[in-house]
Amino acid sequence: MTEAGQHVLANHDPVLDDFASEVGVEDPVAIAGSRSRWPSGWQLDADVRVVSAPSGIVIHQPEEMLVTVRAGTSVDELTAALAEAGQRCPLPPGGTVGGAIAVGHNCIQRLGRGSVRDSVMQVRYVSADGRLVAGGGPVVKNVSGFNLPKLLTGSLGTLGFVCEVILRTNPIPVRSVVASVADADPFVVFDLLYRPSMVLWDGVTTWVELEGHPDDVDSQLGLLKGLGQVTADVDLPELEPNRHSIAPGDVKSLLGAGARFVASIGVGTVWTETARPHTPLDTQVIELSRRVKDEFDPTGRLNPGLKPWT
Repeated sequence: MTEAGQHVLANHDPVLDDFASEVGVEDPVAIAGSRSRWPSGWQLDADVRVVSAPSGIVIHQPEEMLVTVRAGTSVDELTAALAEAGQRCPLPPGGTVGGAIAVGHNCIQRLGRGSVRDSVMQVRYVSADGRLVAGGGPVVKNVSGFNLPKLLTGSLGTLGFVCEVILRTNPIPVRSVVASVADADPFVVFDLLYRPSMVLWDGVTTWVELEGHPDDVDSQLGLLKGLGQVTADVDLPELEPNRHSIAPGDVKSLLGAGARFVASIGVGTVWTETARPHTPLDTQVIELSRRVKDEFDPTGRLNPGLKPWT
């Protein structure tokens, strides 16, 4: 491994080598974990083989705040193992590590835990021509060529099948409190607080997660009391089934839509009762995405039918 992002052959690992051999070099192939994150409506043709990434936590380095984990490992298993050392990562709960990275969705505590894309320090993946490839590194360096960890995150497995990653972890705070505020402007709440882990809003109620030293959390709760009725230690709201991303400043436009929603303030992720019309990407973005796909998988054999740019 040299510069971060460089497209190089990975060191041999018998488990990963076997997975690369299973992926092969010719016929169309899809990768599946628990299938809980497969895009809605995606159906595979009968001639498409399905493979599963290897699983297991390879090594956790708490002092370096890094964990090396294979893509088939469940996120819940990883979360439990990290918690034993007082650490966590920003992957959303449920499904597998590889699925979470392939989809690229952040957990609802995006503000406090960081993004999935930024937490992926290194990837080892199988390319369309059956090679085991590595990109990135356990420390941040200048990027030369493709920044593979960021590129593969959110690519839906269409550029390569991730089989192992190094993730950045962060400490579990001493105290964590979820509180609700009724009839408060969510943007005022957001601006008032110091680095909340989460601010959610459904048009009426605002939920916040405050984390850190107990005295600091209590101080933040005291500030909230000046905005309305505050209730601490509440459950999170139930998220609606359709997930979308909008400009963070456009969240209040949801009030006139007439459908239930929950929005992540400061992030722009929205969960809605009904599906929203699809907003086409800029044609230049689509063209660039297609060129990258052609570079990594010219025959379209990896997860055929999926197009991350749609």
